[in-house]
Amino acid sequence: MVLAPVRLLCSPLMLGWLVGASGLMALASTPAHAGELRCDGTLLQLSVQERGEMRSERFRFSLQVEAEAGTPSAAMDQLNERLATVRSRVRSLSLGELQIPAPRSYSTGGSAGKPRLQRATTSVSGEVGRPNYDALIQIAGRLPGVELRGMSSLAEAGSEKKLEDELLRRALQQGKRQAGTTSAALDLKQVRLMRIDKRGGTAHKPSVTYRAAAQKFDPGEAPKPRQSITLNLDYCLF
Repeated sequence: MVLAPVRLLCSPLMLGWLVGASGLMALASTPAHAGELRCDGTLLQLSVQERGEMRSERFRFSLQVEAEAGTPSAAMDQLNERLATVRSRVRSLSLGELQIPAPRSYSTGGSAGKPRLQRATTSVSGEVGRPNYDALIQIAGRLPGVELRGMSSLAEAGSEKKLEDELLRRALQQGKRQAGTTSAALDLKQVRLMRIDKRGGTAHKPSVTYRAAAQKFDPGEAPKPRQSITLNLDYCLF
């Protein structure tokens, strides 16, 4: 949970300044701007942010498959062989179909006495569940010409909405507590919420590149999907 600096709308008649736990507060006892809800007391503006994590249930992976040879035809033949191996090893681990775009080929080298070579590349992407997390990493790290470019953690079904609701509840509670603390410090009796401006609510899927090692990789150690929400709140204190 992160609280941004708290500020109140200022008027020509400044009542004073109060330094609180959330930053510097400017005090004004005039109504809010025209066209907005009227506040005949002190207008308090807060920005409250809450963050949370979700359990990773699936993982989106991306493999790069490469081949290199002296001619375009030889490079493509080698790429076909490596791609066939990847398909046979990965398909049984994947949830759903694999996505494989058309290959790309280009020339490389040809300077400083090095022969000019032809390279062909494509990618293989899909999803795996927690039980096949380590198996996918190990296969990708041991096949020639194959590189695991990364995995994105995906949240379990329904958890994004559940977390968003929880973050909203926590942010509103935090705003209410901060407004109550400010009201008490000013010796005011009532607090009224006038405006809620909600931002965020987007789930972030962290992506990390892995390489095979002797020990197993634990899906519980993978970065978890994150979500954040920001509320801009206006309170009238009187």
